[in-house]
Amino acid sequence: MHWAFEHNPATLKRWRRFRQMRRAWWSLWILIALYTLSLGSELICSNTPLFVRFEGRFYFPVLTYHPEDTFLHNGRDTRADYKLIAQSPSFQADRRNLMVFPLVPYGPLETTDPDSIRLREAVTLEFTPNPHIATLTLGRDLSVKRATGADFFFPGISSDFTGLAFTNFWIISEPVHHALELRWRNEPAPPIQRRITSRSSATLEAELSLSEFTPRTEPPTSLRLLLRECPEASTVKRGSVNLDKTLRVVASTFPPWDTLSGESRSTLTALASARLKGACEDQSLIINGTPYTIRATPVEVRWPFRPTAGHWLGIDSAGRDVLARLLYGLRTSMTFGFLLVAVTMMLGILLGAVQGYFGKAVDIVGQRFTEIWSAIPFLYVMILLGAVYGRGFVMLLFCYSIFNWIGISYYVRSEFLRLRHLPFVESARVLGLPHRTIIFRHILPNALVPLITFFPFYLVGTIGSLAALDYLGFGLPPPTASWGELLAQAQQFRWAWWLILYPSLALFCVMLLGVFVGEGIRNAYDPRPATKFE
Repeated sequence: MHWAFEHNPATLKRWRRFRQMRRAWWSLWILIALYTLSLGSELICSNTPLFVRFEGRFYFPVLTYHPEDTFLHNGRDTRADYKLIAQSPSFQADRRNLMVFPLVPYGPLETTDPDSIRLREAVTLEFTPNPHIATLTLGRDLSVKRATGADFFFPGISSDFTGLAFTNFWIISEPVHHALELRWRNEPAPPIQRRITSRSSATLEAELSLSEFTPRTEPPTSLRLLLRECPEASTVKRGSVNLDKTLRVVASTFPPWDTLSGESRSTLTALASARLKGACEDQSLIINGTPYTIRATPVEVRWPFRPTAGHWLGIDSAGRDVLARLLYGLRTSMTFGFLLVAVTMMLGILLGAVQGYFGKAVDIVGQRFTEIWSAIPFLYVMILLGAVYGRGFVMLLFCYSIFNWIGISYYVRSEFLRLRHLPFVESARVLGLPHRTIIFRHILPNALVPLITFFPFYLVGTIGSLAALDYLGFGLPPPTASWGELLAQAQQFRWAWWLILYPSLALFCVMLLGVFVGEGIRNAYDPRPATKFE
């Protein structure tokens, strides 16, 4: 039995033209291979074994469900934890018992045991900046009479600050002026703490503090105030450096490390070496003009955790394997994309065909309905339906489908308006064929060219939209594996580079392959594959 397209010369010509475009051809096969792998995710990434031999019997848990009682004989019909069963005395009592796990023995919802991650002997140097603090004594004209630790707050000035006008360097707000005036008038004033901004740089801010003032026998001739570096500025300067047992840098989130002098680096490596041998005291060091407290601690397993043996792409913030969630997320994204494009194309074809074929009042009413429907905010509707009926795969597919058909209906309507007056359609009407047959058997096959060429682009757009909704928190409910959910974690843990790199790379590659396939299909259907301007 031969397929119909094999006997259609035009279809065969387009197929050969598509195969000649190697980029599109290989992109199609790579997409098919990736989706096929994702459909068999349980055979690649799962905490359920592929095969179990226990007490002389054979089980295939990846295909059939077996309760815990089957292996432990404890009367429980709950879901079996095969990794605990494999370590149980009853299972290890017989050497013939065997469990074969997939290549990646972690499921997308499984939380990794921190004790199962074996780390090399290493130490972490944590750099905590100490905020700059200065005490100033000001006269009635707000000139500096005495200063301690003020170098940071008066950049470019030598160590002698006597006689400098404080207001020439810092902008003082009205509440601070009022607080100072009360003190000059020898009137009671409560303590005050306000943020002030430097005149030389808008990014340089400090916290000005004045203690409580009680009246004296005579008005004061000077006042003491405290300047403290803002906490946000200190937080930005935090960082850490991981060193292995050979004192080689494994990972670093502290950029000034590369600019340290040899003496400073020797001091810090000595601190790390001492911590590897036992407990040690913190060190203080000035780096780029900022005083730091450096603490050496053993490397601890905290989520999210960097790529390590057994977890090739790292672990997310909930202790789940990133590779497993990427693979299951690929299946979710591709399946959602195919289903959504199929449903929206059916709706768009049906509504667009009816408008284009009948025209007149049907077309006018249909167009007005389409315009009104397209004005409804999709995101609000989806949030409302999700709040009432709950979020889920089917609900998200339904919400997207009832809005995504609009663009397709425009193309189908325009094709039907163009084809409905051609001779072959008029002949079908003269023969008395029903409208259903004329629409779906005669006009629609000739109007499918724009739909076929747009299919890969719609699929790519759908995958990107699903990732965006998951990133915003309006997509699939947790703990469903999703690329957008991993990117949302990356925004929270910006130092976890693996949560940014791998989901972004997966999304980029799949969308790029889809665009290459769409480009190839569009060129294959182009009656003028090459144009030349003279």
